[in-house]
Amino acid sequence: MSRQKDVDLAVPNGRMLSRRRFLKLSAFAAMGLISTPALAKRHTSHVRFGAARTRRRAIPERSLAFYNTHTGEQLKTVYWAHGTYLPSAMSEIDYILRDHYTDEVISMDGELLDLLYALHRRVDTHQAFHVVSAYRSPETNAMLRQFDGNVAQHSLHMVGKAVDIRLPDRRTSSIRRAALSLRMGGVGYYPGADFVHVDVGRVRYW
Repeated sequence: MSRQKDVDLAVPNGRMLSRRRFLKLSAFAAMGLISTPALAKRHTSHVRFGAARTRRRAIPERSLAFYNTHTGEQLKTVYWAHGTYLPSAMSEIDYILRDHYTDEVISMDGELLDLLYALHRRVDTHQAFHVVSAYRSPETNAMLRQFDGNVAQHSLHMVGKAVDIRLPDRRTSSIRRAALSLRMGGVGYYPGADFVHVDVGRVRYW
């Protein structure tokens, strides 16, 4: 029987290692008893690749919950998953955020929903957003302006980019601070009426 030659193998630190020695070290490493630079490096790259692949698979869902303070309607839904907005959920959100004076519905801006999602996480609550005002038709906005000079003539409510909200387990001032810290749009503070206005217009506050 011919004996297998002891072949010299190179390892990353420049030292030479016999084949027999390398196989023995590999066996020990497999049992977790030792670690060689070559094997450690390979294991690390495998872990990195595996972690990246796991992150790609584990795309988070985004969900929102609403309570319409005027109609009493409630909704909790996943509106974003697998990298896209879900049409059926978006339609449900559009309806609960409709103009409650006229029952008119428009498509709410996806960026506004993402702002609310980020805000909900920032204030760390499980409560639904209590909606004071979301979409407003031009007629409704004009009517409200007659009674409240603070209502903007070209309000972002009219294009589905604004919502007035409160949370039953958080102070209005806390919601305002969280919204300001996000810097994702406008923030209006109305402590007397107990709500915060948020929109996805330019960053500003009042």
